Amino acid sequence: MHDIVQDYYGRHLQNSGDLKTNACCDVSQMPAWLKPLLARLHPEVLSRYYGCGLVCPPALEGCRVLDLGCGSGRDAYLLSQLVGRDGEVIGVDMTDEQLAVAQAHLGYHAEKFGHANVRFLQGYIERLDELDLEPGGFDVIVSNCVVNLSPDKDAVLRGVHRLLKPGGEFYFSDVYADRRVPVAVRHDPVLYGECLGGALYWNDFQRLARDSGFADPRLVDDRALMITDPEVSSRLGNLRFFSATHRLFKLAELESACEDYGQAVVYRGTIEDHADRLVLDKHHVIETGRVFPVCGNTWRMLYETRLREHFDFIGDFSRHYGLFAGCGGQMPFDRAPAPMAGCC
Repeated sequence: MHDIVQDYYGRHLQNSGDLKTNACCDVSQMPAWLKPLLARLHPEVLSRYYGCGLVCPPALEGCRVLDLGCGSGRDAYLLSQLVGRDGEVIGVDMTDEQLAVAQAHLGYHAEKFGHANVRFLQGYIERLDELDLEPGGFDVIVSNCVVNLSPDKDAVLRGVHRLLKPGGEFYFSDVYADRRVPVAVRHDPVLYGECLGGALYWNDFQRLARDSGFADPRLVDDRALMITDPEVSSRLGNLRFFSATHRLFKLAELESACEDYGQAVVYRGTIEDHADRLVLDKHHVIETGRVFPVCGNTWRMLYETRLREHFDFIGDFSRHYGLFAGCGGQMPFDRAPAPMAGCC
């Protein structure tokens, strides 16, 4: 599988227009506050972007960030601007051709940004322990449409958990299926390279995340993918695929369900470019100044992480009121394709 992926992304794909799905979001779908940062990136870096979502979580100033499967470096260079001169971004990728593009433009971006805080390493995302990376050394780990390409997703998540600080998070976009992908699709080189063959069934991902130490995976956003190549579509039958962004917090006391302790939070509106509201996940859009009831897990995701300074907290864990309303187990994705303008 490594050989297939390296060949597909190193030699077969020359730019994002060569892809056979609409997985890549175009620049018009980027949030307005990120567009000026994107405009500062080198055109060659932008042309070789193969991601499926947006992996720039809020409140990154001064953070140490690891980008898994960084490719030509688009996300790493975006994150470089968000973490600032006091932060650091490290990109990891296994493909020579992609890394060559990323490395070639280090000086260009350092001059543009006024600081040099990015470096790139060659390696495999399921073998992070082989790289010179400090356990518990990262505030945030990101990945953009790469975990599905790994033949050992369990090793990826375990490696991420090992490298995150307590209270750190894995914020990543990937492709998922509405059912388990058949063997014929998994072994098709083109479908694998297009991020379809290696896609996890969404509920298997939930189990894998919990088994790796992330007790409460949170879906941030999602959209149904369109397969734009008729020949590729014919090989997929009734399978449906989704691009989805999740955030997984490394918090020791998270529970397996959303439990109600009568708690609430108030967002202060102090995160740059998020003055009116903060989106924690798909079901938690927290307006500035408004008392917002939360379950115990959500309370911890805000109180025990870098987000704490931006909130006021109400309540504690002294009294339990049962399961928090609305905690369910059905497929979380929207079944209908979303309008393209709402992608990212």
